[in-house]
Amino acid sequence: MSGLAADLYRRAPYPLRVAAASVHGARLRARRYGRDTDALVAGVLERDHWDRERWEEWQAARLHHVLAVARDHVPAYGDVADGSGPPALDRFPLLTKARLRADPRSFVRSDPPSRLVTEHTSGTSGTPLELRISRPDYRLWYALAEARWRRWYGVDRHARWAILGGQQVVAPGTTKPPYWVWNAALHQLYLSGHHVSERSAADYVRALDRHGVTFLLGYPSSMHALALACRDQGLRPRPLQVAVANAEPVHEHQRAVISEVFGCPVRETYGMAEYVAAASECDHGTLHLWPEAGVVEVLAHDGPQAVPAGTSGRLVCTGLVNTTMPLVRYLVGDAGVLAPAGEACPCGRTLPVLSHLDGRCDDLVRTPDGRLTGRFGAVFRGMPISAGQIVQEDHTHLRVLVVAEDGFGPRDAEVIAGRVGERVGQMAVEVEVVAQVPLGPNGKLKTVVSHLGADD
Repeated sequence: MSGLAADLYRRAPYPLRVAAASVHGARLRARRYGRDTDALVAGVLERDHWDRERWEEWQAARLHHVLAVARDHVPAYGDVADGSGPPALDRFPLLTKARLRADPRSFVRSDPPSRLVTEHTSGTSGTPLELRISRPDYRLWYALAEARWRRWYGVDRHARWAILGGQQVVAPGTTKPPYWVWNAALHQLYLSGHHVSERSAADYVRALDRHGVTFLLGYPSSMHALALACRDQGLRPRPLQVAVANAEPVHEHQRAVISEVFGCPVRETYGMAEYVAAASECDHGTLHLWPEAGVVEVLAHDGPQAVPAGTSGRLVCTGLVNTTMPLVRYLVGDAGVLAPAGEACPCGRTLPVLSHLDGRCDDLVRTPDGRLTGRFGAVFRGMPISAGQIVQEDHTHLRVLVVAEDGFGPRDAEVIAGRVGERVGQMAVEVEVVAQVPLGPNGKLKTVVSHLGADD
């Protein structure tokens, strides 16, 4: 939505905003879903239980097709090979976000299909990126999401749901409800993540109840903030079937409060707008990657070599869905750990496992001896705080920002500082109590914010 259109939308009376959101939702519904959607979803759910050998054979064939398209039809990959012999993944260079953003159209195949979907995303940096994908591939992606971000949890796209996100669905200065807009076409209540407070919490609960919402999707930091405000005021929303967390890692203290207040399990998901990787958490707490979405490599933080399973590294993803704009060996900017192949999950699904997400590669702590370390969510576990963030501005000192709850005292600050110190070694750690932890450009809460440059 353009600046002028967005301004007109926010100034319009609520019924007109509902109409505008619903018209936009109808367009999205027509793009995302078709007559074949339920059949596609059924196929996804059946593949959840393929054996390892069948998955390897399927991925190898699909990867061969994607690499051949990239090599033979995409201008950006013109120097990869002379076109002879089978394409090989290791012949492709690592693709950075900067390279993609500098010239995204060079990654679109020279013979694109006639019916394309064009999407724009700002990403974490706020720099716009234009993505193109064919209509069939686009619908396949949403069938994957329908299966593994909804059907796994006993809900579907026809259910009434709410999203607690970063879009400016109401004017920033709004001080009274509605802090949301109803999108009738998608059965979606879009709740502003920017207006959650103790004062507004009761209004949010009434909106959830009034619209008959059955499940909630959103940033875990925003869902946690709303849940805390409800808990502190004794507000009891009607129980939901599931709270689906996206765009940020879920910390255990967040999971506990969200689950308590909304009376439902919290399930973590992982994904990105570039269509190169995704994952969803099963009932046993395992984060399963989607093999149809992409091939995931894990490379060392300080070099191009692959690291063994169980070791943290940079996630490098090759998308398998979008053959109109194939992204090969794309550095998504995240760090994580893959579980060893063949480890069985009690849920019975055979999908590979992303055993840990460390967060953004540029938001890990760099220690004086050159190590990059993450997994700081546990330092806040059990502490009387509502939010926490670690800020690094140099190699010797860390600031830990906490929003304190009742009962927080010097001893709690010492415990947090000690837990951080155990992970970073000889660095000074200072705990600061603040009224609010700053959010990122997209309204997300980062556990670690590093101000060091890539070469520091």
